Amino acid sequence: MDDSIGYARPRRILTVCKGNHCRAPLAAAVLAKHGGSAVEARPAGLRDWHVGKPAHPVMVQIAARCGYDLSGHCGVQVNPEFLDWADVVLAMDIGVLAALRELADENSAPKLRLYLDGRDVPDPWKQPDEAFITCVTVIEAGAGQHLATTA
Repeated sequence: MDDSIGYARPRRILTVCKGNHCRAPLAAAVLAKHGGSAVEARPAGLRDWHVGKPAHPVMVQIAARCGYDLSGHCGVQVNPEFLDWADVVLAMDIGVLAALRELADENSAPKLRLYLDGRDVPDPWKQPDEAFITCVTVIEAGAGQHLATTA
């Protein structure tokens, strides 16, 4: 992970959910904040539903209460270049992971994994505010396993 000058570059983590509107933006913010200079995290969505749009307003509000700034988020759709950029690609659920496997090539396929080992991050989309709070709690709890290898 060294660049041509000899400085270690940050570990590149791509978080992916269906629309890049709730879970992936939050996960990227959590990983970036807790990983510090050792991590560069970016979110993306499988679908183009929210390309060019901000994160879900409830997620922005609840994330801010928990110390994460999603105010500058602008939705993007995952593509092969994003997969190439990343050192690891974290899918928010098994359906997203399956779709990423379809998109991945032989170089990016080994980078794919679930954000939570063996289970989905619950999608708060069209759910009450409590589901967004749960989403934040679950993503924060799972972050450590992805940051332990950055030191």
